[in-house]
Amino acid sequence: MHKILVADDDRDMCLLLERFLTRHGFEVHVSHTGKKTVEWLLANKPDVMLCDFRLEDMNGSELLIKAKELHYSTPVIIITGYSDVKAAVEVMKHGAFDYITKPLFPDEILLAIKKALAEGYVKNEPLTPAIVSTSAGESPQDTSSTALGSEYIHGSTAEFKSILKQIDLVAPTNYSVVIHGESGSGKEVIAREIHARSRRKSMPFVAIDCGALSKELAGSEMFGHEKGSFTGAVNQKTGSFELANGGTIFLDEISNLSYDIQVSLLRVVQERKMRRVGGIKDIELDVRIIVASNEKLWDAARKGKFREDLYHRFNEFSINVPPLRERKEDILLFARHFLSRTNKELGKDVRDFSPEVEATFLNYIWHGNLRELKNVIKRATLLTEGDRVEISSLPFEIAHYNKLKFDEGIDYNDFLPTISERTITDPVPIPKKEREFKSLKNASLDAEYEMVLRALEEVDFNKSKAAKLLNIDRKTIYNILNQYKKIKQL
Repeated sequence: MHKILVADDDRDMCLLLERFLTRHGFEVHVSHTGKKTVEWLLANKPDVMLCDFRLEDMNGSELLIKAKELHYSTPVIIITGYSDVKAAVEVMKHGAFDYITKPLFPDEILLAIKKALAEGYVKNEPLTPAIVSTSAGESPQDTSSTALGSEYIHGSTAEFKSILKQIDLVAPTNYSVVIHGESGSGKEVIAREIHARSRRKSMPFVAIDCGALSKELAGSEMFGHEKGSFTGAVNQKTGSFELANGGTIFLDEISNLSYDIQVSLLRVVQERKMRRVGGIKDIELDVRIIVASNEKLWDAARKGKFREDLYHRFNEFSINVPPLRERKEDILLFARHFLSRTNKELGKDVRDFSPEVEATFLNYIWHGNLRELKNVIKRATLLTEGDRVEISSLPFEIAHYNKLKFDEGIDYNDFLPTISERTITDPVPIPKKEREFKSLKNASLDAEYEMVLRALEEVDFNKSKAAKLLNIDRKTIYNILNQYKKIKQL
């Protein structure tokens, strides 16, 4: 039985998740604070961890980093409100497996958990931590924002065609490559495509997220360690570079490495030799290095955050990936590709998007790039009951993006989720409509209702947090909402 850890300070949410996941055959453990979560992780190892982005005593980034230090291979799925998507994308750099947005839908949660378990995490016997590798004759796994190999999708913009030409040019060589681009823009896909078109394609491709490595564990993860070399080193460990020998290693978010590790890495790049932590024997390496960063490495070097000599060693060839908002022509192409893949995952037959949805996709600023687009389409496909995605299936912030952006006087309450939406959270009352009040009591109730809704909006409709914000209890919130509903039906 797979073990799921749920970390959320909303006790009602935890109870609902626990009941739902237990019914689907999972062993569920619940924690309401970051401190209790860390204590549980010290003694236990979950197969998958669901973590709210905002806990009372610790934010999602801090808890994620601690969880990765204790159990690096455990996939962590971040739960966040759509207003926090930009922050959630940043959390992906620290090693989050995926993120899902509120309100939560049962099938979406179940799909995310099953995907995490399917991609190398089975019964607490993961693949080598932080590594996705392929041995000779195997096709690489797709853990990126777009598909690879036979399913690889090429953008139609001039910028993307330029990238493809650069890939064709550099792939047959042994040059080190630096890929610059925002989070979620597909840097790892490009690295995999370079490997797939190279002479090393039958050898391993190993990817490691440097942003998720703690200073203490980075050396061990990258170079391995000998038994007894430090406290807890009960066995010899093979590092990422040794696993990639003969093939390609991809170092994502390279600028996050500590200065000490950068020094060790410089020796590896210069001499093509490495030594395990605590070892005395050099290991010869024949490995191609591809690095990626969402920050320009040259700028990081000028600021003293990255060794300039190491940058020049890597920068034999560079590729810049423009953000999705700068290549509008590619948006619908990728959207239809993700729709096709999601149909296969869910066994559905949603064929296209309505004109209104297409216009919304083209106008929206995709802060999370391809990763955000992919997640939005997965969610919309799940909610769609017909043969095309309608605007009602999109998240609130995207569906009403133009009004939220350009009309400062908009009444957000007009767009709140309706009571008929099938979510795992408690339903939000029916949106406000124009009405007349005939008593002071009703007018007072209307003002209270407005305050409650704005507080709920502020905390992504978390009733416990809204109650604290208003200095009342949850029961009072329910009473106000129910009273308003009764008055409205009169």
